[in-house]
Amino acid sequence: MFISVLDLFKIGIGPSSSHTMGPMVAAKDFCNRVQTLISSSHDNQSDLHLRCTLRGSLAFTGIGHATDRAILLGIHGYTPQSLADQDINSLVKKLWTQQTIIFGQAKPIYFNPPKDIIFDRGKQLPEHPNGIILELLDKAGNQLLTETYFSIGGGFILTLAEIGQLVAPLKMADTNSCGYPFDSANSMMQMSTTSGLSIAAMKRSNELERLSETELNHGLDAIWQAMHNCIKNGLAANGNLPGGLNIPRRANALFKQLNENPQQANLNDWLCAYAMAVNEENAAGHMVVTAPTNGAAGVIPAVIIYAIEHEGINPKQIHEFLLVAGAIGGLIKHNSSISGAEVGCQGEVGSASAMAAAGLCAIKGGSSAQIENAAEIALEHHLGMTCDPVGSLVQVPCIERNGFGAIKAYAAASLAIRGDGKHFMSLDNCVAAMKQTGLEMSVKYKETSLGGLAVSVTEC
Repeated sequence: MFISVLDLFKIGIGPSSSHTMGPMVAAKDFCNRVQTLISSSHDNQSDLHLRCTLRGSLAFTGIGHATDRAILLGIHGYTPQSLADQDINSLVKKLWTQQTIIFGQAKPIYFNPPKDIIFDRGKQLPEHPNGIILELLDKAGNQLLTETYFSIGGGFILTLAEIGQLVAPLKMADTNSCGYPFDSANSMMQMSTTSGLSIAAMKRSNELERLSETELNHGLDAIWQAMHNCIKNGLAANGNLPGGLNIPRRANALFKQLNENPQQANLNDWLCAYAMAVNEENAAGHMVVTAPTNGAAGVIPAVIIYAIEHEGINPKQIHEFLLVAGAIGGLIKHNSSISGAEVGCQGEVGSASAMAAAGLCAIKGGSSAQIENAAEIALEHHLGMTCDPVGSLVQVPCIERNGFGAIKAYAAASLAIRGDGKHFMSLDNCVAAMKQTGLEMSVKYKETSLGGLAVSVTEC
């Protein structure tokens, strides 16, 4: 099993990797197909138009997660990475009223977002809760081209054909495609023992079979720089978050309090300030890094910056942290899910906390067994966590939840590194438990805003 650390950590925009970034990528892919069809056709038809139907969780919480804006941007050729430093609100305002798309010399294709983006709250597609059906229609409404996509978490997408060919909703290189093809935590530790290499060294070796050392190092540097910028931007920002709940940003005021009276500040305070800064940026639709998702984007950056700023960890160890975190995240994605719509927030913040715990344990000198133990402890104490965002927005309880995920990650790493790596519950068993819990969890608690906190708000 191989999934690149540079794919798991992706620079993009908020508020959601599965509801914003994935749909944008899908819409752009479909429009590339439309452009190919039109350029190869001798019949340059007029009055063609595009239609997008959102199903499952995307239909229920797509408005709050900016899915409609993402579809619009993707159709006009934008990617999440290309928008990281742009004024997205102004761009969306301009495109929203444009109502046509032009591909080269072809006649304009009509696309009216309010009418042509349909939030279908009927039964979800059987393959995955996040379904996107894109169509090119002629003047009479006949279908000229269609594709069904699934946004499977972390900004990853699959087509209907691709998801039907896989046992799990993943697209990865096969197990023979790298030197250390571990597909479970147990096999990872066995390979580490046999080879004498650390988890980070095995992960780096696998990456270097596909990338040059310069490409890998530059990619890891770019990931951390984006995370760091996101923390700084979030700590400096004030005001209310968009979406209608009028939730005020709190990271800035908290950070100021801590700096004014540092002797009374503790680990929990700092981790919450850093993590909340990132997720307030995410909620505002600004640049973040999937880690492994947008909804859980604050956990890993918070743990890294705390280790650097407050514990004197050498910044050169960030690569090691990210490689180990990427190895653990890949295992969770391979054997379960990182999608809140599929397994609840245990798959998002729980996975992020496990990844952060493993990375922190590694840079503090933990053995492979201790690293696996740290990841298991962190994930174990997120099992059963629902995804029930109030108002379909990635704000309540999502922002604070990242702070607690970072705190649990730190506690897990501390416990593991004080032990000898031997423990009762394995990470593999914990990941299996998360998957089964997600399967049995009611759809009301899987990013649909139909249950839990999302329906427990009394409006006066």
